[in-house]
Amino acid sequence: MKPTMRPYAGGDDEWRVRAFLRAAYLAHGRHARSWHVARFDYTRWHVALNVAQVRLEDVAFLWEADGDVSALLLPDGGPGEAHLSVHPRWGSTGLEAEMLEVAESRLAGLRDDGTRRLVVWAAADDRERQALLTSRGYGRAGVAEHVWRRRLVEPVAVVPPAAGYVVRSLGDGLELLERCYASGLGFHDGDPLQAVENRDDPTWYRNIQTAPLYRRDLDLVAVAPDGAIAAFATFWLDDVTRSVYVEPVATVPAHRRRGLARAVLTEGLRRVRRMGADLATVGGYAEGANALYRSVMGDDHDVVEAWSRSW
Repeated sequence: MKPTMRPYAGGDDEWRVRAFLRAAYLAHGRHARSWHVARFDYTRWHVALNVAQVRLEDVAFLWEADGDVSALLLPDGGPGEAHLSVHPRWGSTGLEAEMLEVAESRLAGLRDDGTRRLVVWAAADDRERQALLTSRGYGRAGVAEHVWRRRLVEPVAVVPPAAGYVVRSLGDGLELLERCYASGLGFHDGDPLQAVENRDDPTWYRNIQTAPLYRRDLDLVAVAPDGAIAAFATFWLDDVTRSVYVEPVATVPAHRRRGLARAVLTEGLRRVRRMGADLATVGGYAEGANALYRSVMGDDHDVVEAWSRSW
């Protein structure tokens, strides 16, 4: 039976997609050829809702066969890029060519000069998708995500934070506002205006906390002696696949070079291991982030590359 496409419709589709992503992730050996279900949660409740301000109903598409989802196409946020997750049972060049056609017609970004551009992601070891992209005029865009993988078979050593700092779960109330402020500093080079904007309306963080896999006890922070949040990392545990997706991770510029991110990451790994997870993953793009993740996660990693085409 050939899979057929339709737009994502929300409601029950959210749960059907989550079941599909779990099945595809396991079928791919828990490698980065398809999304972790927590990445879908994070995109649904943060990147699309808060950042791109788009509905998944307008940018996500399903392929179905035998009553189940067999493939998923969506951007990590708004138009301009496309991520293809396909269950290996249904994987074929024909299906992926059809998915690319939909992405080109529905997800391409419109530039100021009137041309269109689309970025499509492909695993570095996925030769078939790379060949398909090449045949359709795509080339490597020079951007790659390194997905670091740590098996949690052995105990995780304690990495204490710098003197005076404490690593613990995020609180509520005023500390939620501090977490919003720290995010603005951590991801915007210490920009106080962005930090204040983040803190003035914490609705965006409440949205994240609505995601099905969000847990406050796995939303970890490093707290400075004066009570300010200095670093943070959120761990998304999926008990179906016994795996963890870590997103986001950052340290406030004024508190960097003190080993705080390592302390937060290792504490999170220790917690999820106790909960039964046997695999943790975290994605990095920049050299510094990848060096940090390698130091904590080890050498095992997947690489997912961006391919682009303009027309």
